[in-house]
Amino acid sequence: MGVSEPGHRPRLAVWKFASCDGCQLTLLDCEDELLSIAAELEIAYFLEASSAAGPGPYDLSLVEGSITTAEDAERVRHVRRVSKRLVTIGACATAGGIQALRDFADVREFTSVVYARPEYIATLERSTPISAHVPVDFELRGCPIDKRQLLEVITAYLADRRPVVPRHSVCVECKARGNVCVLVAHGTPCLGPVTQAGCGALCPAFNRGCYGCFGPAETTNSRALNRQLRTLGMSDPDLVRVYSTFNATEEPFRRASEEAEDDA
Repeated sequence: MGVSEPGHRPRLAVWKFASCDGCQLTLLDCEDELLSIAAELEIAYFLEASSAAGPGPYDLSLVEGSITTAEDAERVRHVRRVSKRLVTIGACATAGGIQALRDFADVREFTSVVYARPEYIATLERSTPISAHVPVDFELRGCPIDKRQLLEVITAYLADRRPVVPRHSVCVECKARGNVCVLVAHGTPCLGPVTQAGCGALCPAFNRGCYGCFGPAETTNSRALNRQLRTLGMSDPDLVRVYSTFNATEEPFRRASEEAEDDA
């Protein structure tokens, strides 16, 4: 991104689509670091923090949420047009989010059960990531994203370089943190071997298995993990369920779920 002229502060915009706002709150939760960010960036558009909406163009746009309506599909194209760099933040924006479970069912059936007047609901059949609609410069995973990784992304674009975000599995973070492996030592089902690092191995540090919040790691062997999870007593429907959460439409997790069904 870089500073284009002396005295110019790059302009930051933060956008929301279908989501819970958790990833935007991660930026606000930066607290002390947010003061340093504000000194280097002009936060021009961030409705979660201020109702003042500065017009584009923007040097960097952070986009949270998936595309679930025709109006949002058009709006994200506008965001792309007014953004020099566009970074998606969180599982909704990078993989369609928990709402992408509609992709495996009939959304009309869902709306008929949930809403008294489903004919008033205008929604797309699928919940899709931002990259399905416009070019994306970088994807930051997590549900929610990690504060340290968010700061790395922002500072990287300030320095006009590619963000450095690990693609290895949560197991590496467990080793670095000194965690006892909950899968081996306690027989606790854990998706750490196939999930991308980023959370600091938070759940295993509290003797809980990884839930796969950060999506699939760069390389995965889900079939081997599935065999191990079966030895711990997990049924094939349970295996399908554990992969069908925050990142259900990511190809490695979708494939792992299908493998569990095929092996049943």
